Amino acid sequence: MLKNEWENIQNGQEIRQSLSKIRQAIKESSNLQLLRSIVKGSEETLIELLQSEDAKTRKNAALLMGDLGQQEFLRPIWKAYKNESQRFVKSSYLSAVGRFDYDDYRDDIKEQLEILKTVELTRENEKHITEEMRQLSALIVRIEGISKHSFTGWNSPYDIVLLANRNFTETVGKELLALEPNAKIKLVGAGVTAKVENLNWIRDIRIYQELLFMIKGMGTCPMDWTAVAETIVSSGLAAFLAGSHDGAAPYYFRLEMKSKRALGEKSVFLKKLAARIEKLSNRKLINSTDNYELEIRLIENKLQNCNIMIKLFTLKDKRFTYRKEVIPTSIKPVNAALTVALAREFMKEDAQVLDPFCGVGTMLIERHKAVRANTTYGIDISEDAILKARENTATASQIIHYINRDFFRFTHDYLFDEIITNMPFKIGRITEEEIFNIYKRFFQKVPQHIKAGALVVLYSHNKDFVKQMIARTDFQLLKEYEISKREETYVFILRYK
Repeated sequence: MLKNEWENIQNGQEIRQSLSKIRQAIKESSNLQLLRSIVKGSEETLIELLQSEDAKTRKNAALLMGDLGQQEFLRPIWKAYKNESQRFVKSSYLSAVGRFDYDDYRDDIKEQLEILKTVELTRENEKHITEEMRQLSALIVRIEGISKHSFTGWNSPYDIVLLANRNFTETVGKELLALEPNAKIKLVGAGVTAKVENLNWIRDIRIYQELLFMIKGMGTCPMDWTAVAETIVSSGLAAFLAGSHDGAAPYYFRLEMKSKRALGEKSVFLKKLAARIEKLSNRKLINSTDNYELEIRLIENKLQNCNIMIKLFTLKDKRFTYRKEVIPTSIKPVNAALTVALAREFMKEDAQVLDPFCGVGTMLIERHKAVRANTTYGIDISEDAILKARENTATASQIIHYINRDFFRFTHDYLFDEIITNMPFKIGRITEEEIFNIYKRFFQKVPQHIKAGALVVLYSHNKDFVKQMIARTDFQLLKEYEISKREETYVFILRYK
């Protein structure tokens, strides 16, 4: 197919259609390699197409040369870009330029961007000039990176939202007030809104999911891209960014939209919105899909209006940076932290703690961060998990003894005060029957390793199995929490009688 289409191009037959068919076919890497071998020796054919009278042929020829990535195409593409009279084609040339080593054209690219800034925007040219400027900016960023700003606003007051598990917004609120007593909080469906005097407490609260900022003047507006852009740029966002960071504009942003609208509709909306924000802000806010410092999050509410909030990537979330390694069954660290927070009132300092299915160590690490433990052991049948647990634990600067062994063959010289674990669950080829058998053996085995009155904390995907085992054994249920209805996850806090 590729050979036939290339022959059509060489013979001047259905050129535009053949270019499109070839570009579609080479999305598979094997076809791309084949095309390179077919084109080899006749590259001039493509270069000549940059002079075609048909603008779409010029566009597709440039994009195909970018796909091929042969450095010899760069010079003619850049020359064609400079000479191009059709605005809608020019951004495609720049897209192709980005596929080459174009460092020698850095000054030319900057010069083109400065020229475009002086062009008067009209209804007819605004779309294409804006896209061309975006492409030029992206090329510069890829070479030079961005002048990243550092967050410096730790001691300033903010209006924030702590997104959290909907079942435990009250728990998050209590932890926030314990760390920041002067906070003015309100529990909402998705978490906790708060007026806080500073952010010095943020590294010590481990059970929220995300921190977002509410900006003065950036509240709710119609879900229309022009209205959203005007709301964002006319709000206090510029003052917020300048007051909480070193350095000056521009700031690089990405857009995130939470909406039930179709993917294609959202894509068009966000593309128009990004261009409008850049224009209205005089490019003090620049859209970037790769190098960004903040996220402008749009949330379509029940009235189909738009709530707008800001997430800062300059404010690093370092709560779980110790977890360098994971496996497919790893618990989310925020859920491990939540499990520990829910059981904390029953935990004691200097307890001897065991995790029979420790995975990469997250549960034990979070347990020790909440309440200082004594000797701690993690057991797992997977050697890969144990190796990763040791690495994570070293990064967390903790001491935990890890053993690569099947828990049901584990022996130990003394009894433990506490067991905390993420119970195995159905995944891959493991059946529900096999999981039930693990629960049955677990509840039979555990009493051999714990003291009377010992605490057992289980994060479980199998509520009914836990309930059945409690009814048959010497365990008392102290607390039961639903973590996620959708994922069917629960926390059970038990006491060994």
